[in-house]
Amino acid sequence: RAGAAFRYLLVEKTGALKNVGLIQLNRPQALNALCEGLMAELGRALEAMESDPNVGAIILTGSQKAFAAGADIKEMQKKTFQECYSGGFLAGWDKVAMVRKPIIAAVNGYALGGGCELAMMCDIIYAGEKAQFGQPEILLGTIPGAGGTQRLTRAVGKSLAMEMVLTGDQISA
Repeated sequence: RAGAAFRYLLVEKTGALKNVGLIQLNRPQALNALCEGLMAELGRALEAMESDPNVGAIILTGSQKAFAAGADIKEMQKKTFQECYSGGFLAGWDKVAMVRKPIIAAVNGYALGGGCELAMMCDIIYAGEKAQFGQPEILLGTIPGAGGTQRLTRAVGKSLAMEMVLTGDQISA
C-alpha cells in the first residue's frame, strides 16, 4: 500500500507490532544510485515514518549488491558549479540526520560516496559480511559533498578517513 506512492523505494511497516518502518532503496539497475527523485522520495518516506506515532524506529537498507553506490553521476555530470550552488544541489540530503526517531542502516554490498554518507547519517550501522564502504569521489576529481569528510572522521578516526578520502580506497565491514 505505502509502496505504491514511490518509484525508487519500497516502504512498509514491519515487526510483530508493525512498529518498525522499513525503507528499502529500490533502483537496482543503477546500484541504488542516489538521484534527485530517490532522495526526494526518501525525504517524504522519512517524514511519514517520523509523524507516524506507531513507528518507533526506522530501518534503511538497499540490496544485497548495493546499499547505495553513491550519488547519481550521470545526473550530476551535466551540472555546472553555478547550477549546483544556486540550485541547492544536495539540499535535503541531511534529512536522515534530522529525523528524531532512531534510524538503522542495514548495509550489505557497496556503500560508496553518497551511499557511505547516507549510511553515516543514520544512528546505527549494521554491516553485512559483503559490505564495502568508501569515499571514491577523489577518483572523479572531487571530494565528498554531503558531510562525508566530517562524519567519516568521527566514525573511523582522522588517519583512516584521510586515507579513504585521499585515495578512494574502500574498507570492509
